[in-house]
Amino acid sequence: MSLRPVKRLIKSKPTTEGAGVHLRRAFGFGNTSDFDPFLLLDDFRNDVPEDYLAGFPWHPHRGIETITYVLAGTVEHGDSMGNHGAIAAGDVQWMTAGSGIIHQEMPKGDHAGRMHGFQLWANLPSSLKMTAPRYQEVKALDIPEIKDDDGTHVRVVCGNFWGKSGPVDGIAADPIYLDVSVPPGRRKTLPVEVTRRAFAYVFAGDGKFCNASEPLAVPTEPVSWADTKPPGEADNRSLVLFDRGDELMVQAGDDGIRFLLVSGKPIEEPVAWYGPIVMNTQEQLRQAFNELEKGTFLKKDARG
Repeated sequence: MSLRPVKRLIKSKPTTEGAGVHLRRAFGFGNTSDFDPFLLLDDFRNDVPEDYLAGFPWHPHRGIETITYVLAGTVEHGDSMGNHGAIAAGDVQWMTAGSGIIHQEMPKGDHAGRMHGFQLWANLPSSLKMTAPRYQEVKALDIPEIKDDDGTHVRVVCGNFWGKSGPVDGIAADPIYLDVSVPPGRRKTLPVEVTRRAFAYVFAGDGKFCNASEPLAVPTEPVSWADTKPPGEADNRSLVLFDRGDELMVQAGDDGIRFLLVSGKPIEEPVAWYGPIVMNTQEQLRQAFNELEKGTFLKKDARG
């Protein structure tokens, strides 16, 4: 078995999206080839209602899938296919934009004013860029939960893990999307297929990845680190990008650690990207925006 070294350890950065929602972006809108097939991860945890209530009014998507995972509060949504409803704590909304969809997402806080959640964008291969839009909503009770003997707890949102299958299916990137909690002081090894790109996003507690013992594994990108300084602890709002291997190891800190663990098979195609539309060429991108102007963006006969 080969352990995945840490390729990069970075903190998510504050930004503003939608109609003025304050959030943190772990990655996105730059060179995302290291994360292929994923394009963007936003952490929209916020305890100040005026910083998120304006929400994400009607806007288009094409060529991608968006995955929204809510931890606290609710997100009310509606789209051009006639879907509408709300997802609450523990729920997931998985939207395949395909050939095009226009939707809105309006966050609401819980009784304490908290709005906590994440949105991940997954790319679609060229063969599915213009597929028919599809929508999956998964309630918290339908997401399998696994508790290991050492107290490690995993929610399986998508993919197969430790013999359980997540409820979201038919996703082009064939992702595995997990919510992992490791108890204080525990060291845990987690399998990840060697053909996948993988990252972890820490959102509670802290811990060390790499081989989780001293000395830590040598970083694989010496340009990114001082030669004598291996990656430090990953704490709240830290993104850990892993290099190749078939398993990873984490050593939980004194308060334990909770993180999203996401992996997928790279698409390895050109990316032409502007805002919420992701295609393969600049010409396809121009065509999409021309269709938005002309009112022909939504396709009634999109191929499934």
